[in-house]
Amino acid sequence: MTSLRSVLVLLLLAASPAMAQNIASGAALYADHCAVCHGTGLLGDGPMAEVLVIPPPNLRRIEAESGFFPRVGVAGLIDGRDPLAAHGGDMPIFGRIFGDFNEVMTSPGGQTVLTSQQVVDLVDFLETQQD
Repeated sequence: MTSLRSVLVLLLLAASPAMAQNIASGAALYADHCAVCHGTGLLGDGPMAEVLVIPPPNLRRIEAESGFFPRVGVAGLIDGRDPLAAHGGDMPIFGRIFGDFNEVMTSPGGQTVLTSQQVVDLVDFLETQQD
């Protein structure tokens, strides 16, 4: 399944230069803002993980645990509109860091939400990293 996913991601990237740019930007944003807790491999083992009351989750398992990749739900966790009890509230309030909510994100079921381009980029990146 991993090789099939890799092939699909490569086809998507070849078909959409804008998507490739989003994923590259998302990877950089992840490294700058998320890896300290979630780890460089997205496994929940970043250097700050050991001081958190509730360990950060393995972000490679979002799709496996949900049965699909919940783009809008993930965006809400990142931008702070869906606070996490594990963080004592908003995840470092990235919604405020990542700028204006001027991008529309649509879920496969048709739900739409306004968020920032940075959050869209992070979600695009995370979606490509699923096991």
